Amino acid sequence: MPSLDATDRNILRLLRLNARISNAGLAAEVGLSPSACLRRIRLLESAGVIRGYTALIDGGAVENAIAVIINITLERQTEDHLNRFEAAVKKHPEIQECFLMTGGSDYLLKVEVANAGEFERIHKEILSTLPGVLRIHSSFSIRNVLATRAKGRR
Repeated sequence: MPSLDATDRNILRLLRLNARISNAGLAAEVGLSPSACLRRIRLLESAGVIRGYTALIDGGAVENAIAVIINITLERQTEDHLNRFEAAVKKHPEIQECFLMTGGSDYLLKVEVANAGEFERIHKEILSTLPGVLRIHSSFSIRNVLATRAKGRR
């Protein structure tokens, strides 16, 4: 990972708050010319610091989507087992987030489903077929209290 200076960190902070900010607006906020700002963004993207851009969707707006948090424990925690599991997870767009964890489980996954039947399909067809899985523990959310976004923005 490249060394980030204060300007890079400021660009990242502002993009987290509003990834749709114009390059000119971002440049003005961080005190750079638009071309210098765009060059920094491209460097951050090519270095993998910025991996992509996304929209945060209100769960109530998408057919009452239910977030499911899934703790996965692997049979073994060798580098090969971890790599095979991670490669398999990346093949399934239904899995929205995946974190390597410390503590009681090896991975934490997040999926969103419309109902229990949809989760049952994901469990049978995807989660239970992931390589090296010993245990799957799933929890259904009641509602999202906080998602990363600028205060007051929708």
